[in-house]
Amino acid sequence: MELTEVGPQPQFRRPFVPDFAVVIGRRLRAWKALGPRLGLYSPLSTLELPDNTPERAAVPAVNFHTHLGRWLSPRGGWVEPDVERLLSMMDACNVSSLVNLDGRWGRELEENLQRYDQAHPGRFYSFCHVNWQLLELVDGPERLVKSLEASAAAGAKGLKVWKDLGTRVTVKGRRLLPDDPVLAPLWEAAGALKLPVLIHIADPVAFFLPVDRHNERLEELLRHPRGSRQGEGVEEHRRLTDALEQMVSAHPRTKIVAAHGFYPENLARVKTMFDSCENFHIDVAWAHLQLGRQPRAAAELVSAYPERVLFGSDVFPLRAAILRTYFRFLETNDESFPYTDEDVPGSGRWPIHGLGLPMPVLQCVYRDNAIRLLGPASSSS
Repeated sequence: MELTEVGPQPQFRRPFVPDFAVVIGRRLRAWKALGPRLGLYSPLSTLELPDNTPERAAVPAVNFHTHLGRWLSPRGGWVEPDVERLLSMMDACNVSSLVNLDGRWGRELEENLQRYDQAHPGRFYSFCHVNWQLLELVDGPERLVKSLEASAAAGAKGLKVWKDLGTRVTVKGRRLLPDDPVLAPLWEAAGALKLPVLIHIADPVAFFLPVDRHNERLEELLRHPRGSRQGEGVEEHRRLTDALEQMVSAHPRTKIVAAHGFYPENLARVKTMFDSCENFHIDVAWAHLQLGRQPRAAAELVSAYPERVLFGSDVFPLRAAILRTYFRFLETNDESFPYTDEDVPGSGRWPIHGLGLPMPVLQCVYRDNAIRLLGPASSSS
């Protein structure tokens, strides 16, 4: 497969400069061969800067984006095999509660609820999913609503929608986007049941760009080539984000949380959503790596809309080190630090900077917004 240069002009293919071509060539197999060699490069910064990483969150925090169940585990076991270890880490980091996004439905939901929510009241909130295959049936929309109602009755505290809605979910051969009318009863039911909907739409913009030397997430795409959507282009990213905006605006009674900052590469678009849709929220789970390289704009946005932003991590199994990186990002004015504790950053080679949010904003982001959406935790939290 030929790789083309980024940029509108000129439109013809240009050869790479000779020394670059010697290393990686012009075909995808050469890029793939380079991947492991890039992974060996792990530079250490020579800047001598203060490190004010907090050991604990400034207030008891609710982590709105975690994975604790089984369906994402490669071996089918629980992502978090030791709940007591998890609780000890939460206590050490001043994290009062976790939102478990892996509840699924039926028996799987019941077992998640038993293991987490019921065994440790106030420490966990398990979200359910719905089975999109039900839409192939004549009464599919009604069955989705009944499934959601059953999950809510069982104890689910919200609905998690994965990015397969908009990419792989089809009904009778037709791709479904979040604003499809067939899904309107589901979104309305979530609002009536007071279940927040946490939805992951699209992927980072870089995934929709050519996999070439200009792509800032080249290493990630080389490791996960199926993640590339360069064939669809940035127009597809725009279509997906537009679909989410239409869905949110059409269902004002339903509280929507867009995962991963919604569109953290374009904070003006996020602000537009905040302004036009009072039911719209974002979490910062794995969006800190984008927000943290535009700290002034990000801090201004969060401070202007403190009731719309939620703390989340999206790292599993959960690690104290990554939680403290988030604390440093949200609470301190530290400059130029890694967004992960991994030796080689997995999503791009750049540092981030702290937002230095004031305490009233931190109170909202860490806790108040989550409690407002989920309902009060028990006294045990």
